[in-house]
Amino acid sequence: MQTSDYRPLDVKAIREDFPIFTDTSFAYLDSAASTQTPHPVVEAMDAYYDTYRSNIHRGIYRISEEATDQYEKARQKVAQLINAPRTSQVVFTRNTTESINLVAYSWGSINIHEGDEIVLSELEHHSNLVPWQMLAQRTGATLRFLEITDKGLLDFTQLHDILTEKTKLVAITHVSNVIGTINPIQSIIEAAHAAGAKVMVDAAQSIPHFHVDVQQLDCDFLAFSGHKMCGPTGVGVLYGKLELLEEMPPFLGGGSMIRSVERDISTYADVPAKFEAGTPSIAEAIGLGSAVDYITQAGLASIHVHEQELLKYAHSQLQDFEGITIYGPEPHQKAGVISFNLQGIHPHDVAGILDTHDVAIRAGHHCAQPLMKKLDVIATARASFYLYNTKDDIDRLCDGLRKAQTIMIRRDK
Repeated sequence: MQTSDYRPLDVKAIREDFPIFTDTSFAYLDSAASTQTPHPVVEAMDAYYDTYRSNIHRGIYRISEEATDQYEKARQKVAQLINAPRTSQVVFTRNTTESINLVAYSWGSINIHEGDEIVLSELEHHSNLVPWQMLAQRTGATLRFLEITDKGLLDFTQLHDILTEKTKLVAITHVSNVIGTINPIQSIIEAAHAAGAKVMVDAAQSIPHFHVDVQQLDCDFLAFSGHKMCGPTGVGVLYGKLELLEEMPPFLGGGSMIRSVERDISTYADVPAKFEAGTPSIAEAIGLGSAVDYITQAGLASIHVHEQELLKYAHSQLQDFEGITIYGPEPHQKAGVISFNLQGIHPHDVAGILDTHDVAIRAGHHCAQPLMKKLDVIATARASFYLYNTKDDIDRLCDGLRKAQTIMIRRDK
């Protein structure tokens, strides 16, 4: 991870960019699900709706040309953020889930066959599991899983045994959305390529938090969402190597993705248009471009260091709670996520009580039920941090947890 652009975050100034934090008593600790949205992103989207609202790519008039320009500038910003070799390798989708499904259906339909193997891990979000289950059911392929250790780290000793000549794809999360584990993604990619397999990276929890360079990683596909990086909902990104994208059939058919249409046959547009059928999420893509500007200006290295400081502080404060179990690796081995349970209190009750004290966390299985089974729990409580969080937020979390314990002790009596 690059640290050359590190400078301490001015968190007070950053919080002023987010309208929701005008209520200074509110502690938002659920950024792993969705981040809050700053003024510049909302203003960029408002500008589209207020001053040049129109469809893109085909309108031969001023505001349509401006909308097209802003939409494609957003694509350029994303390409620069991840260091994509070409802007055309950035495909706009609705979210990470759609990006992964696109690969599963389009690339998978021509490359995965009966007897082939797809390698996943026990850390996967359902978005990077269910599409591959469906592909395996359609084709007769087999899923294999990299297990995790008791510390929540991938058991890397399994990798070379599980990768065989049958392995056609490794689909792996960069950062666990549940326990925050940062996987050694480059080493996994190198091992997969040595075995002749392609690699799909779920980067939903990494792109917003530290530098990710697709050329350095040499990944074949990578997916992430706008709403986890200060952007709007309804827009995501699929990056792919150009030769793979060009070989893949379209995911959806209709307008915008065609070159020519006859009664019985059509020819398709070049990438990325081939994968962007119909009217896209124009305002959302423009908002995503603004969000890229925002986190880039803050500095991804600065964001990562800030989150690490918060994570270490949270661990130090929470580990002294009686009856607490904290899941996952040590702070230096994970991103800004901490999942835990309090003995005798269901995570939903924890979250509900915290809500009455203006502290927002996530509780449940976090769309990772196989991982919950591995941890031998039904659910966990999860606090997650971003560039606008402070140690005061963590103090409020701890105060709320003490009150939750007090309330539940009184109920038991």
